[in-house]
Amino acid sequence: MLKIRLMGTKNDIKWFSRILKRNKKVNVLQISEPYTNKGTNRYYRVYAEVEREKEKVQ
Repeated sequence: MLKIRLMGTKNDIKWFSRILKRNKKVNVLQISEPYTNKGTNRYYRVYAEVEREKEKVQ
């Protein structure tokens, strides 16, 4: 499992979160609510937990 911190504007974070969720090689376990960064009201941070998608045995 990987824990990833995404930082950027709310729109940029939403955009990249959608890319992560659509990727078939990645299983997104959780994405946190946005937190404001200190000293700015433009940039936020979000924490995501992802893991490699398990291959299906045929």
